[in-house]
Amino acid sequence: MEKRRLGASGIVVSEICMGTMTFGTQADRDSSFRIMDRALEKGIDFFDCAELYPVPPSSELVGLTERWVGEWLSTKPRDSIIIGTKVAGAAHGWFNPPVRNDKAALDRNHIRKAVEGSLERLKTDYIDLYQVHWPDHGMRPEDTLGALDELVGEGKVRAIGVSNEDSYGLMKSLWTSEKHGLTRFDTIQNNFSLNNRRFEDELSEVSRREKVSLLPYSPLAGGVLSGKYNEGQRPEGARFTQYMTSTAPRQRAMAERFANQRCLASTARFIAVAEEAGIDPVTMAIAWSKQHDFVASTIAGATNEDQLDVIFDAAGLILEDEVLAGIDEVSREIPYPMG
Repeated sequence: MEKRRLGASGIVVSEICMGTMTFGTQADRDSSFRIMDRALEKGIDFFDCAELYPVPPSSELVGLTERWVGEWLSTKPRDSIIIGTKVAGAAHGWFNPPVRNDKAALDRNHIRKAVEGSLERLKTDYIDLYQVHWPDHGMRPEDTLGALDELVGEGKVRAIGVSNEDSYGLMKSLWTSEKHGLTRFDTIQNNFSLNNRRFEDELSEVSRREKVSLLPYSPLAGGVLSGKYNEGQRPEGARFTQYMTSTAPRQRAMAERFANQRCLASTARFIAVAEEAGIDPVTMAIAWSKQHDFVASTIAGATNEDQLDVIFDAAGLILEDEVLAGIDEVSREIPYPMG
């Protein structure tokens, strides 16, 4: 499997990363371990998690994913595996389970608590990539970056990144790091898929020029691009099947954003492009994601082993110009289906 560098750091990872956010909800412990084993066998050495996982988050399950990943990691050669995790910080009302005893923020106190908790659950003495899960533009960036810089200096963290960030926030953070001589972000983990190409509008230029690698999450648009929600299908146990009938407003809003009629219409068109090329739509979606020059590793998730082969098939696959043209045509005719 092709390897790529995370930003300007010394860390090189597989072009596909295994996401773990369903470990503990949609995937049980045995399935989670088998998924990680299969991924490692196929050359995936990069695993992404968060202190908040699994999703949907809850006070009962928070931290479970890291504990399972830690149990699995303790049986493997640590230096051969790249682990990424995240500090929750201010979730802006999106996910707010009690990850610590008081309200989460991105100051030194909370970052210290968060990293110590993650290190304990992951059964390791260092984290390869430590990411801010949600930005907090109300805080002084030097406070957050100063705390992260200390962790790098102590060897508890090798590199740092940010997630769910915009161009302003990323550039402000990079400027702050340069001004104060602090460790800079090497990665940005944002939503990026055939149904959500907004990263290309502005952030892609920041990513290229500043050497901050994108780690796309949800390359299948929450599983929608597989086609499993098309034609009125509601697969049992699927995330948006659950979210569509949830009493939680945020979950219902996510279902509407990811699985609205425009998203389903574009998905049907993308599936037709894939079928014409003789490629599984899941394979095509992941291959398209990792084919961008600003992408280091595309984060793909699975809830069972049966979903893995079409993910692995994207490794090393380069989509032909005709396929890319077909994809772009769909995006022009149904722009920004996720809003």
